[in-house]
Amino acid sequence: MARKTRATIADAQGSALAVAIEVSGHHLFGDEPHSAGGNDLGPNPFDLLTSALGACTAITVRWYARQQGWPLEHVNVSVEHVKRQAAGDEVAHDSFVKTVAITGSLLSPDQRRRLLEVADKCPVHKTLTGDIRIATLPA
Repeated sequence: MARKTRATIADAQGSALAVAIEVSGHHLFGDEPHSAGGNDLGPNPFDLLTSALGACTAITVRWYARQQGWPLEHVNVSVEHVKRQAAGDEVAHDSFVKTVAITGSLLSPDQRRRLLEVADKCPVHKTLTGDIRIATLPA
């Protein structure tokens, strides 16, 4: 079964690089920081990507714990993205590091371990580590 998400992005006022984003009935702005020529009116694209990975991870862990009836009290996910190019490399490499904090005084060690395993199975994580195809079409 295919799941389809459609986002519409258009130029926005207030910054030379700002964009208005409409996705799934939500409206937000994206921009670049002042240092990159924007006015910092919203998160930049890598901010949004990094946030999407963290949000998906937290939601997936919470969903799984609820499905199992486990006493998860709180999940906190921190994600760091770094793009670096090693000396001699022609291509920059993206690296994401997720830190997952699970709170639940009644969770067993096995349940905690399983929740950390589930954190790597969120759909955005799978997308970023999977086989991705992107087509650019004229309007």
